[in-house]
Amino acid sequence: MERILICVALMALVTYLPRVLPVTLFRRPIRSRFIRSFLDYTPYAVLGALTFPDVFGSTGHLYSAVGGTLAAIWLGYRGKGLLAVAVAAIAAVYVLELIGGAL
Repeated sequence: MERILICVALMALVTYLPRVLPVTLFRRPIRSRFIRSFLDYTPYAVLGALTFPDVFGSTGHLYSAVGGTLAAIWLGYRGKGLLAVAVAAIAAVYVLELIGGAL
């Protein structure tokens, strides 16, 4: 039980520090366009790097994963919202899995 509490406390600390440190270290607004854009896009880049490789192993077949990914990329590029992109990607994978199971 002690070990679990220590793990939870460490996880809380690790997730809390990145949120608090910028507020305490940077009192003035950041004026550099490069640093501001870097900080703006870093969460998206990290999320993409963490999730994208698992997309191709998450379905029964590689072709359905590629089809769902292509549907999501196409709709995202066209400016559709997150819900529409996610539903379309899921639908594409479902249809491709049905077609693949029938073959």
